[in-house]
Amino acid sequence: MHLSIGSPPVDIYGSVDTGSDLVWTQCEPCPQSQCFRQEASLFDPKKSSTYNSISCFSFQCVIAGTNCSEGDCIYSLAYGRGLHGSFSSGNIATETLTFGSTSGKPLEMPKIIFGCGHNNSESPNTPSNQTGTIGLGPGSSSLISQMATSIAGKFSYCLPHEGSSTINFGGIVAGAGVASTPLIIRDHYYLTLEAISVGNQRLEFVSGGKYFIDAGNILLILVFSPELPEVTIHFKGADVKLSPSNIFQNISDDLMCSAFRGGDANTIYGNIMQMNFLIGYDIEQRTVSFKSTHCANN
Repeated sequence: MHLSIGSPPVDIYGSVDTGSDLVWTQCEPCPQSQCFRQEASLFDPKKSSTYNSISCFSFQCVIAGTNCSEGDCIYSLAYGRGLHGSFSSGNIATETLTFGSTSGKPLEMPKIIFGCGHNNSESPNTPSNQTGTIGLGPGSSSLISQMATSIAGKFSYCLPHEGSSTINFGGIVAGAGVASTPLIIRDHYYLTLEAISVGNQRLEFVSGGKYFIDAGNILLILVFSPELPEVTIHFKGADVKLSPSNIFQNISDDLMCSAFRGGDANTIYGNIMQMNFLIGYDIEQRTVSFKSTHCANN
């Protein structure tokens, strides 16, 4: 996601993540050994007239749920596990964020809580233009929570298999073919999974499973599969029919990746299964809506 930070505004590109809250970007000072490589220059808070550091005793530090070091409010975050894990730590501050808009006039949001990262590591497949993470989770420090009144608690995105698309704040997903399911808001966004159909076989979840929906997570396991079955995810009140590209990813002529993985941890509805669906969150009405869409055109 592209937006700008500071005054004068500096472009940053963050990984959209509905599974975490804080917005952070790499900041000066950050030795080469403590930062991942990025195409753009690091954001320098000393050059911004709207940058304000946060003390340990401020309400912003409490909202961000962070720690203190020598009177400064700091954060430390870890994402994923093992070799594909990433992390960021640094100072909590407030800044002006600038977004593009449908009117063509940039929209400024002042005093947004964000993380100024001074020690950061990203996963091996991080795009070269990425500078950090845009947290869209339900926590108080997330971008969505801080924008809540101006966007009426609504946002939507459409993830393409290739190319780019637009994230929308304030609009709703409507029209023919929309399926909506209740949104359970706790530490993350949860949906109720009732069943999964593979071809004509339907697997019921008797007590209803809680599915953690995360646009920033990819779950894969290598398998060989010569057939592509029709798979439907049955959420409470919403049947989401997946295409083969939501289920398998081609690795070579005779090898594919399955987007399903077993485990004992939280069940996650990752971003591969979300591709080519317009997905709208309504925090006030507590619903998530799905609409099959060719996202490269949105």
